[in-house]
Amino acid sequence: MLKPILLVEDDARDLELTLLALERSQLANEVIVVRDGAQALEYLRREGSFEGRGEGNPAVVLLDLKLPKVNGLEVLQAVRGDPTMRSLPVVMLTSSQEETDVVRSYELGVNAYVVKPVEFKQFVSAIADLGVFWAVLNEPPPGSTRASRRYE
Repeated sequence: MLKPILLVEDDARDLELTLLALERSQLANEVIVVRDGAQALEYLRREGSFEGRGEGNPAVVLLDLKLPKVNGLEVLQAVRGDPTMRSLPVVMLTSSQEETDVVRSYELGVNAYVVKPVEFKQFVSAIADLGVFWAVLNEPPPGSTRASRRYE
């Protein structure tokens, strides 16, 4: 069973495009969608409506910066402050090119900062590449559980 990808996105258009791009990349990973930072933390901590979800962290968190309730930087800070999630790959996926956002994200320990391309084909290509890299190619940190794969 493959580990899911957690997509944290509040903008309906960006959400639709991201899901389309991940689908086109033909990843078999389930994509869990939450629409704000508070839901993201509930999912990761297995709280609230997510308390019954299975053990383990997702393969990667694709995290928007500007989110309602709890913003992306606050989510990132909470993830890096929790020993059970500290090594979880987090990619900031945002339209912000503000230097302060980039710098703060890296200070808090983001693994990558990706500015959403405006052009549709570039957006689809960028998201597909992200999905393949983090869900398939990336080797998780020691001590992480990697979902086993069967090739028949």
